[in-house]
Amino acid sequence: MTADSVSPSEAATEDRFEFYWQQQGEWVEEPNQRRGGESGVQRIHEPGGRLLYVKRQVGHTYRSWRYPLGRPTVLRERDALLALSDLSVGVPELVYCAAQQGADKQWRALLVTAALDGFIEIDNWYAAGERQRHGEAVHDRVLETIARNLARMHLGRWQHSCLYAKHVFVRVTGTDDSAVVEVALLDLEKCRQRLTAHKAAAHDMKQLRRHSSWNADDWKKLNYFYEKVFGSAIKGLR
Repeated sequence: MTADSVSPSEAATEDRFEFYWQQQGEWVEEPNQRRGGESGVQRIHEPGGRLLYVKRQVGHTYRSWRYPLGRPTVLRERDALLALSDLSVGVPELVYCAAQQGADKQWRALLVTAALDGFIEIDNWYAAGERQRHGEAVHDRVLETIARNLARMHLGRWQHSCLYAKHVFVRVTGTDDSAVVEVALLDLEKCRQRLTAHKAAAHDMKQLRRHSSWNADDWKKLNYFYEKVFGSAIKGLR
């Protein structure tokens, strides 16, 4: 049996893999068949009460020039979580990740992340009336924080590859000048590094524009904040 694993707090062991593999909870994403295998996400609680999300996969792989025989997709997602965290991009906390290949060459893989307490999908934040409650000054800071996180990701040449508004989460604590705005990006399964920052930026920002509800004025502000950090304009966004 071979294993590829990482744990921020302690060395991964087969016992720990089996512990998370055997845990049962509420399905957040029912197991589905794709990429030649099965993938699903459950919500569980640690003994101490912390809420976790466990992505459990069987035979769910991707292929690339580096991995022509296939590699579990959770390992690519793990790589992205660690890299984006190092770039100060808001992402879920990685708790545990491992992949094991049995004698039958079938992969079993796990990705465990901590819940984003208090964060809400950006469109749901709008639907809940949070923009009106906090006011336009705080809303501008929300757009700026989103833009800064995206620009830092792209400057590191990382492309999200599935950047829809539903994958952008926000948490605002406090009010007015004391409000603290935080942003986290989710669903990094397809995230990868491109040869240049501009290639990553052009793909993601055009995709986000197509799959978000921001009006022209809001998008103009977000793009302005983005370009301040990224350092140049992205052709086709204005």
